[in-house]
Amino acid sequence: MDTSLKKDALKEEARQLQKELTEHSHRYHVLDDPIISDGEYDRMMARLLEIETQNPKFCAADSPTKRVGAPPLDAFESAAHSIPMLSLDNAFKDDDVLSFHTRNIKNLEFEKIFYTVEPKLDGLAVELTYENGILVRATTRGDGINGEVITENVRTIKSIPLRLNKTQDVLPALLEVRGEVIIMHEDFERLNQTRLAKGEAPFANPRNAAAGSLRQLDSRVTATRPLTIFVYGVGKVTGMEFETQARMLSTLKAFGFPVNQHIQTHITIQEALTFYNRLAQIRADLEYEIDGMVIKVDRLDMQQALGEKIKSPRWSIAYKFPAMQETTTILDIIVQVGRTGTLTPVALLEPTNVGGVVVARATLHNADEIKRKDIRIGDKVLIMRAGDVIPKVVKVIESARKGDELPFEMPDTCPVCNSPVRRLEDEAAIKCINLTCRAQLTERIKHFVSKKGFDMDGLGKKIVDQLVNEGLISSFADLFTLDQERLSALDRQAKKSVSNMLKAIEGSKQISLPRFLFALGIDHTGENAARLLARQFETLETLMAADKESLENIHGMGEKTAASVMLFFANPKNRRILQQILDAGVTIQNDLFANLTPADHPLSGKTLVLTGTLTTLKRAEAKGQLESLGAKVTSSVSARTDFLVAGRDAGSKLEKAQALGVTVLDEAELVRMIHG
Repeated sequence: MDTSLKKDALKEEARQLQKELTEHSHRYHVLDDPIISDGEYDRMMARLLEIETQNPKFCAADSPTKRVGAPPLDAFESAAHSIPMLSLDNAFKDDDVLSFHTRNIKNLEFEKIFYTVEPKLDGLAVELTYENGILVRATTRGDGINGEVITENVRTIKSIPLRLNKTQDVLPALLEVRGEVIIMHEDFERLNQTRLAKGEAPFANPRNAAAGSLRQLDSRVTATRPLTIFVYGVGKVTGMEFETQARMLSTLKAFGFPVNQHIQTHITIQEALTFYNRLAQIRADLEYEIDGMVIKVDRLDMQQALGEKIKSPRWSIAYKFPAMQETTTILDIIVQVGRTGTLTPVALLEPTNVGGVVVARATLHNADEIKRKDIRIGDKVLIMRAGDVIPKVVKVIESARKGDELPFEMPDTCPVCNSPVRRLEDEAAIKCINLTCRAQLTERIKHFVSKKGFDMDGLGKKIVDQLVNEGLISSFADLFTLDQERLSALDRQAKKSVSNMLKAIEGSKQISLPRFLFALGIDHTGENAARLLARQFETLETLMAADKESLENIHGMGEKTAASVMLFFANPKNRRILQQILDAGVTIQNDLFANLTPADHPLSGKTLVLTGTLTTLKRAEAKGQLESLGAKVTSSVSARTDFLVAGRDAGSKLEKAQALGVTVLDEAELVRMIHG
């Protein structure tokens, strides 16, 4: 082939790959609706990199290969914002918002004002500058007047378009787009797990992780971080006008930007207050951090008429949620003993309101964590809670130290039974080695009766504590021998409560094999491992007879789990207890459908989300059955969700599924599909 013809063919191939990869990236990261596999995408990207490396002139300014990262900078440059990126005034109660509305009415001399409201994302604000549809610069908010130029870093964020989609063949000559760069919860957890595995310090929270990732001088590091963005406004625009905030957002979405799905447009101030309460309710279920709601006058001419103060606009206000992070003081550090004997240090705190909940304790995880953060009794610390997660100490406020803070050392003996403790090889855990330790028994019983185990409703933590402390139970099997006389003897137990407990115990006697194995609390054996074991061996008897090799050969089963399972079932005492449980009338059913391989089932390969209260199936049981059939159960609804299972009181996930056109099943339909 003629050299020039070959070059032309390569140039056309590169242009086509650039176009297709840009479209696939947008479908995956913005629309959540991919149409090719990750492997195919990677192969296309590798081919484009090969062509551009050999022919640098073919590398366009908006080529997807720009997302890989560039060589490190010596320092960030500074650039001025065409229009200042002002901060917002804060509201902390409804009256503050109503006062804001009253001022708008007075200043505009207009009674009927509508608003756009949006979640206040907890990330890092940036401004993206596009000239004739091409991304040419990106800056941080900085001090609002000047920001740091982080263009190469922003190019690596796959949800940010390098070239705008054309809408009706119109692209503004200049468009400055403003948004918030964030990291999703699941991505944040994976990022921290990776850092810990490498011996690196974990990030304190998603916002710090996002900010630190964007301010890397080496954009190749930024390219490895799971950053995304939601846009919410514009700066300077040339060649295009918008009448309302709502119209602006719809145009930005059409250009290819991610716009938050929870934004409400053209609503009254009372509707805004109602939505604030709704947002507060779903906050813990969101895939990202928010710390409030932003309220903006919808009409842009009204925004201009209201104008700005020195540091904030008059046409917008942030209605903040109660803080999820607060500072407090560590009054003492105690040590708790878990069901596997692990000693966990716990900080006793000066009680502090965090996100509407009074927090008096926070986990310190282990001795290594205390040493790494240099946590001492008497320290002033920053604590955090999110949703129902146990509060934790984020960091010590070292500047507040007075010199009388006391270092903490883990004890040499168990604080409950005074037996020796030891640190396991290659683990951070320090454990009590006394298998008869009362604390271990208590925690094992609590685990056994929990919702994901035997689900004995009514046997809460206090009841279990009483049963163990008074010697009424010393093993799992003893639970099934409890009667009305012994339960009534417990302090403060009414006749109805006792009756309900006995019904719960009796009702728990039919249990699936995965839940039964999970309830036993075998070291390193969580829900997933229990399902793997149940699927492989089908019956408890077969599992108990399994050798080490057959356990280790299970795909997805780790060596530690296999060894723990072997040790548990090799112990004669454990075998006696298991037989006593069976003799008490407990029947174990394997609901993992031994006669149907996952690949044959219609739910195999499907993605489902469970929401609301399920009655026929327990949530954990439904999840286990679905996964055993080869289905994937996720926590959030997206365009890739095949089915949403809506139980009683389904909320925002149901609304999102309906908006996306996801098939919605009730519980009865799910059960029919599971059983074919």
